[in-house]
Amino acid sequence: MQKLSFTLAGEFVELNQLLKLSGICDSGGAGKVLVAQGNVSVDGQIELRKTCKIRAGQVVSLGDVRIQVTAA
Repeated sequence: MQKLSFTLAGEFVELNQLLKLSGICDSGGAGKVLVAQGNVSVDGQIELRKTCKIRAGQVVSLGDVRIQVTAA
């Protein structure tokens, strides 16, 4: 399993943008597709809202990649 860490610059980041900024996909649009297909989970639950607000302390998973979100 690949573990990544993402530090927030503000209060939250939208899920599709987190996938792009973490290097999981090339664009926010590609991130939206991954979310819409049901491939992404937040804190262990499948998340289908493409622009779901991800905050510090949450964990986003996609396949064997796990992203820990931390505060700045």
